[in-house]
Amino acid sequence: MPRQPHQRHELGAFLRSRRERITPDEVGLPRTGRRRTPGLRREELALLAGISATWYTYLEQGRDIRTSDQVLDALAAALRLDRHERGHLFRLAGHAPAAEPEGPEPLTAEVAAVPLLLQPHPAYIIDGNYDVLGFNQAAGELFPGLAAAADRPANFARWVFLEPAARDVLVDWEPEARGLLARLRTLAGRHPGDVRYTRVIDELHAGSPEARAWWPRYDVQARQGGRKRLRRPGRGVVEFSYTAFHLAEHAEQTLVIYSEGRESVDAGPAASGPVASGPVVSGPVVPGPALSGPVEPGR
Repeated sequence: MPRQPHQRHELGAFLRSRRERITPDEVGLPRTGRRRTPGLRREELALLAGISATWYTYLEQGRDIRTSDQVLDALAAALRLDRHERGHLFRLAGHAPAAEPEGPEPLTAEVAAVPLLLQPHPAYIIDGNYDVLGFNQAAGELFPGLAAAADRPANFARWVFLEPAARDVLVDWEPEARGLLARLRTLAGRHPGDVRYTRVIDELHAGSPEARAWWPRYDVQARQGGRKRLRRPGRGVVEFSYTAFHLAEHAEQTLVIYSEGRESVDAGPAASGPVASGPVVSGPVVPGPALSGPVEPGR
């Protein structure tokens, strides 16, 4: 529970702001009598959450009362909070941040349209665990086999390690794959126990001897931009530069855009070293804050 009066006040203000944005019509409640304030009444929200109206009033007023995870979950559901609001609610109440629900945040129609608008430049949107949330035709042609299955979304890490075509498309497959695995470990370290990450890691261990061999090295790496050499049918090896941007509403969703550079007939190792490889640090993963800034390269 909040230890300081200002924390209790912040909690009450947050609850009130979220209560006032929901109308009775949205939750199937009848409109009764004249309303002095917008949104739901306190007793209506308490009814939806299955808690005492008096107890909820005390909570919103900032009184020094205890809250349980179960009550906070009920309030979050009744208030229709998204994962970020839910975590904020738990922190204001003095609890550990709530576990994020399984599955990626859905893309809005406007965001999902962005890769399509960037055609013919290859572009896709990935989540923190490398689930591919959307991509355009050019990206589908550049990375063949990057399609969602009936029971799971497309995933770029899975494509690199488990899709046979990846080893032909990625000219420098080993440094690319090692770097991606190091970045996946870094991101997973920020979400301990999150099934979105453990599911992907388990799949890579089950299907890739390289992933099983490299994972115990504890390599970690920050996402960074750079270049990739990709083999294109009928054209040979083409060098691409790529960059990526955080989506403002969901910091772990990343838009990745490729631009074509020069073509080369040489498919051997890059003269300047591994492609798009950042500094790799060995040692245990320490969970840290999400990367900040307008640009976060990734793939």
